[in-house]
Amino acid sequence: MIDFLASVVAWFADPAHWRGEDGIPTRLFEHVQLSGAAVAIAAAIALPLGLYLGHTGRGGFVAINVANLGRALPSLALIALGLVASIALGLGLGFWPTLFALVPLALPPILTNTFVAVRAVDRDTIEAARGMGLRETQILREVELPLALPLILGGMRTAAVNVVATATLGALVAGGALGRYIVDGLALQEYDRLFAGALLVAVLAIATELAFGIPAGRSRYSGSVAE
Repeated sequence: MIDFLASVVAWFADPAHWRGEDGIPTRLFEHVQLSGAAVAIAAAIALPLGLYLGHTGRGGFVAINVANLGRALPSLALIALGLVASIALGLGLGFWPTLFALVPLALPPILTNTFVAVRAVDRDTIEAARGMGLRETQILREVELPLALPLILGGMRTAAVNVVATATLGALVAGGALGRYIVDGLALQEYDRLFAGALLVAVLAIATELAFGIPAGRSRYSGSVAE
């Protein structure tokens, strides 16, 4: 074990692993870019929908259960479906199949938390806002959204951590990112490379958790009902 850990330290200390297309900064940037794009697309879909459903109280159960289909499918199955869609659209391997697979994974926690957060806002507060003459859009923007924001961030946090961890599977369809170290390390039996890749993904996931957890943790509404 000591020899193995020493080989991992030596792998990180090798300057060759910090430059070029296969260097740690490049792979880390690819991983963050891929994960950020998936979460951003999912948020662009789920946030407006969750806010609307939470404000009106209509159709939330159906929408959330439809979104949860993405969670029910195994990650490898999503990658396979993303690969088929990407090839059919002429987008090729790598980034796009992985992105298509990650978006459905990020949708459920964002949509669920947004819907629940808005519905959890005290109804008396909302009625008081209506009594003051605020329009429905103003109530959503100025009353419900600020009170619901910590729990919404909790859903974003859950989605982001899930995506960061799952993005490693993109290497199976010729993608880059940190999963390249894990897949190549296993194929070449370079276990120091494999362990280094897994460690980098774990550190990135923890950093993502902390980045979203700091603002969300300031309120009793923080957390994620999707966890």
